[in-house]
Amino acid sequence: MRRLSETLRPRDFGHPAGLDRVADYVHSQARTTKGRVSEQRYEWNGHTWRNILIRFGPAQGERIIVGAHYDAFGDLPGADDNASGVAGLLELARMLGEDPPKVPVELVAYALEEPPVFRTEGMGSVQHARELRRRNVAVRAMLCLEMIGFFSDQEGSQQYPLAALGAVYPPKGEFIAVVGDLGSIPLVRRVKAAMQGATPLPVESLTAHRSVPGVDYSDHFPYWDAGYPAVMITDTADNRNFAYHTREDTADRLDYRRMAQVVQGVYAAVVALAWEGR
Repeated sequence: MRRLSETLRPRDFGHPAGLDRVADYVHSQARTTKGRVSEQRYEWNGHTWRNILIRFGPAQGERIIVGAHYDAFGDLPGADDNASGVAGLLELARMLGEDPPKVPVELVAYALEEPPVFRTEGMGSVQHARELRRRNVAVRAMLCLEMIGFFSDQEGSQQYPLAALGAVYPPKGEFIAVVGDLGSIPLVRRVKAAMQGATPLPVESLTAHRSVPGVDYSDHFPYWDAGYPAVMITDTADNRNFAYHTREDTADRLDYRRMAQVVQGVYAAVVALAWEGR
């Protein structure tokens, strides 16, 4: 976390050389796992960008994808957003390497997600999802790790994009959320159940139309656009972490015990999805 959010700054769209250093670091860390490491390089806006891929299990079959973006918004630390997701992805790689899955699992660290690239073809997840669709790769599920490290036990620490949600969901930011669109209801339920069974960490879920603010605010929506089932796993970003996109989003503010429980939950979800249909 400190390497990503402190040593390797800046890591934003405006500093391609900085993002290359981050890609080198993620690649080197990936090679310490037992996964098969490769890169998806793509040209956009005059530069070459790099998605780092870590594969486990057999080469053929319906694929499970877990992804997280490694860029930050501007020259900011971006500890929760989204060094936390990348750290979780690398830890998940180590766990999968110790007990390889029986179906293909692909972990992806995406080059670009933050504005001004968000919702453009420059997003690493857009490039990855489109390439899967171009090759007609079957995808069982995609799980997006988007800010997984900030928690609060203070009353009123959790806010919501719609006031009505506050009457249904907890007032404290002490849970992790699984978020999907209306077509993702079965996947949201499966992922939530697996995560709830893995650790004591509370898990909430939301399935809503994409017009609800925040529902499609990360790397999962390109997979929806490509026709694949996908969910976002998140601490709810700026609905809880008020240091979002500021210099205060630093590694010392995160809760590593509960962040580790998120990763344990994601691992359980991947295992459960891998066993479906077997």
